[in-house]
Amino acid sequence: MNRFDRITAILIQLQSKKIVKAQDLADRFGISLRTVYRDIRTLEEAGVPLYGEAGVGYSLVEGYRLPPVMFTKEEAMAFVTAEKLMAQFTDDMLRQNFTSAMFKVKAVLRGSEKDLVENLEENIIVFEKKRNNTPPPNSLDVLLKATAEKKVVKLLYKSFGNDHASERFVEPLGIFHEHDNWYTIAWCHIREDYRQFRADRIVSVHLTDLPQQERASLKEYYNLKKQAKASFTMQKAVIKVDKHVALYMQDRKHYFGFVSETEKDDCIEMTFLTESPEDGLARWLLSFGDYIQIVEPQALKDRIIYLLEKSLEKIAGTKNLLT
Repeated sequence: MNRFDRITAILIQLQSKKIVKAQDLADRFGISLRTVYRDIRTLEEAGVPLYGEAGVGYSLVEGYRLPPVMFTKEEAMAFVTAEKLMAQFTDDMLRQNFTSAMFKVKAVLRGSEKDLVENLEENIIVFEKKRNNTPPPNSLDVLLKATAEKKVVKLLYKSFGNDHASERFVEPLGIFHEHDNWYTIAWCHIREDYRQFRADRIVSVHLTDLPQQERASLKEYYNLKKQAKASFTMQKAVIKVDKHVALYMQDRKHYFGFVSETEKDDCIEMTFLTESPEDGLARWLLSFGDYIQIVEPQALKDRIIYLLEKSLEKIAGTKNLLT
């Protein structure tokens, strides 16, 4: 990015937030703090009314507005792609809000960009994933509002393995997407602790007028969780897998504590660190059993042998019933 484009982008970012830290600008554009300060001075010399405070950040003087923003072709393509993803990966309310925002974005596009967007819309497809449960149409929207406005949410929630839903009053910290599902981390008034709630297990969700107490942010929560996890004794597991099969393990290996891999003569050696390799890791490796070798630990070998024996018992029992 040349200097002119960078300074323009800095000005747009200053309008997008109340306060922008110099370090955030340096991280985004891959420049030094000295360069940030020089770019800020250039904006000031050009007549942009900026207010800066040491240790806090920069902000535009209240009332100053940029002229209408023009989007590049690449940015227009990114919007179309995001719209397709939003249509499949969020709830009805967020989809409606994003569609409304897209009409406004398209309204300021130049003619050539509008043609580009129209052509692309028919050539980007995100296939819908079939789900057993469907969350309420406004679940993510309410959770986001509760996070932004610091309000308590009333949930009717069906936890895993329970047939009946229970009423919960929770204080959401935010939402995240993992393993094809949306989740919220929230302070639960019943448990008096932080709990994780999966969106598709929410039966109903309502925003209340009750204020949240002072809690950690979602980022702070995960930093604390990461520190706590580091205090646990992690167990090392090493496997060898045939090279042509390792390719099919790439998508899921990080779910089981994958650390590193090394290419050997005729195989790939993978290392994992996990709290309990005998649980999830063992069952996952079992699906590749005829292509892997367990190097360590012995407990992982024993667990897989046990699972194989139990599987053979079940299969043999079924065969006996059929005969």
